[in-house]
Amino acid sequence: MKIKEVIVVEGRDDTVAVQRAVDADTIETNGSAVNKACLERIALAKERRGVIIFTDPDYPGDRIRNVVNEHVPGCKHAFLPKNEAISKNGDDLGVENASIEAIRMALSHVLQTYEEPLETITWDDLHAAGLIGGPRAKQRREHLGILLKIGYANGKQLLKRLHTFHISESEFREALIEVYREEQQ
Repeated sequence: MKIKEVIVVEGRDDTVAVQRAVDADTIETNGSAVNKACLERIALAKERRGVIIFTDPDYPGDRIRNVVNEHVPGCKHAFLPKNEAISKNGDDLGVENASIEAIRMALSHVLQTYEEPLETITWDDLHAAGLIGGPRAKQRREHLGILLKIGYANGKQLLKRLHTFHISESEFREALIEVYREEQQ
């Protein structure tokens, strides 16, 4: 599987894991302190080939994703579910721990951000769906993030991602039905 875009990852181990799974070039941010020179390389890569941000499914990974997206708007995003990024002994979470299949799956479901978000789904919709403030809200958001390929997010981040990635009301409702269906089993 050849990837045209340059993939932004956090570190060397992530590069090794990605290149085991696909034929791609990477830019390493070297952690959450993304410097100006790195952002300039990412901007150049986006202009010439396109960029896919593929960071760890944790707080530092989300922070890097947000910093890069703020400085280089219009990047594509790939999300890895947390359960696919846990090390064998369970003490580490990151892209470097994912299987070849999980990396390929994440990169085959790349999402594009849009400058003008689609804002049809509301905070009230999330609340009514039990995605905010209920006993199963976190699990539902996590499952919804997997189904929509947008990663896990808290309530506020979820609403922003639904808008940013132009998730339609019908896509949202279909995924929500699946979340409820699996919850009943």
